[in-house]
Amino acid sequence: MAKKEQAPNMVELFAELQELKKIDKATMISVLEESFRNVLSKMFGTDENLDVIMNPDNGDVQIFQNLQVVEDGEVENPNLQIGITDARADNDPEVEIGEEHTKEIIFANFGRRAILNLRQTLQTKILDLQKESIYNKFKELEGELVSGEVYQTWSKETLLLDDDKNELLLPKNESIPGDFFRKGETVRAVIANVDNKNNNPKITVSRTNEAFLRRLFELEVPEIHDGLINIRAVARIPGERAKIAVESYDDRIDPVGACVGVKGSRIHGIVRELRNENIDVINYTANPSLLIQRALSPAKISSIRIDENEKKAEVFLRPEEVSLAIGKGGLNIKLASMLTGYIIDVYRDTEETFEDDIYLDEFKDEIEEWIIDTFKEAGYVTARNVLAASREDLLAKTDLEEETIDNVTAILKAEFED
Repeated sequence: MAKKEQAPNMVELFAELQELKKIDKATMISVLEESFRNVLSKMFGTDENLDVIMNPDNGDVQIFQNLQVVEDGEVENPNLQIGITDARADNDPEVEIGEEHTKEIIFANFGRRAILNLRQTLQTKILDLQKESIYNKFKELEGELVSGEVYQTWSKETLLLDDDKNELLLPKNESIPGDFFRKGETVRAVIANVDNKNNNPKITVSRTNEAFLRRLFELEVPEIHDGLINIRAVARIPGERAKIAVESYDDRIDPVGACVGVKGSRIHGIVRELRNENIDVINYTANPSLLIQRALSPAKISSIRIDENEKKAEVFLRPEEVSLAIGKGGLNIKLASMLTGYIIDVYRDTEETFEDDIYLDEFKDEIEEWIIDTFKEAGYVTARNVLAASREDLLAKTDLEEETIDNVTAILKAEFED
């Protein structure tokens, strides 16, 4: 004799789904009711005249069918109507024609097929709910750091599993050159993109995205995490070199020193994570001329001309500084352009008048440092730069007092006269 199929116990079902699927009570009740209605609608042709009452606390599910009472023999649709004799016989002795009779439906009486349909519908809806929950969770986390265990590696991508066994895909083109992962190894990356095509969440992570570098600095530098230091710009050529511009909201904090750490303690961990990617940390400034100068470090420029409308900069350097500005394989100047947003052209400064030039920083014993910085921010980096400019230009570009300008030019002239 075949075993009779039992209706699912709502208490057990609810407890199991709430624990394993992390679905809240209200959502679970809604899903159960919708599943019942879906099956009932197929059985009765409609669910508009059905009331489904869920009680997950004790496992009860009550289903009531509301039928219009008509004369015996005039029932056209038994799913919507009931004869008066049958209605009165069904615990409603005083009902009259035209009134509504409520009839309780025992779902388990519909047999094995109905029970199986309900289970299948429930499973489908729970799976859809799970997928939607995963999508919403990770969509909010785009750009954030995540860790996953290497589950499988293919030629074009690596599959990671997070602590909740969610699948994270790390494509080859989002991996740092030199990345090699072993099964079971823990890998860090940022969530780069989350889509839900055909209700099938796909979570793509990246180790080349500039957000990955930002998050690593936030992790290693407490001042960044606490908001005392802000990362204003990032430029990366993954696996090769990166530049990062930072500023401090507290004058007592040196942003570059805080990011590097004592003897490089903080930045070394980031460099190792990035497969020995060299990282230059510079002080951010809103002055484009000075920012470009700092971005081209370690090269020291002689002069600079800025076209803010075209976002172009012409940088003049001594011949021995040109290779430093360009960098190996052109990396330094490329990163400086990415960091500042300016197209940078480098020119050799071959004028004889600059052969014996002196950087303004060499005059700190005679000129106050803030005055030197003001000249540098205006694009005057060397003594010859200052002396070659007219007094009117110096006054206009530095906004310094006339007496200060005269004192500075006198000190610089004396140096060359000597």
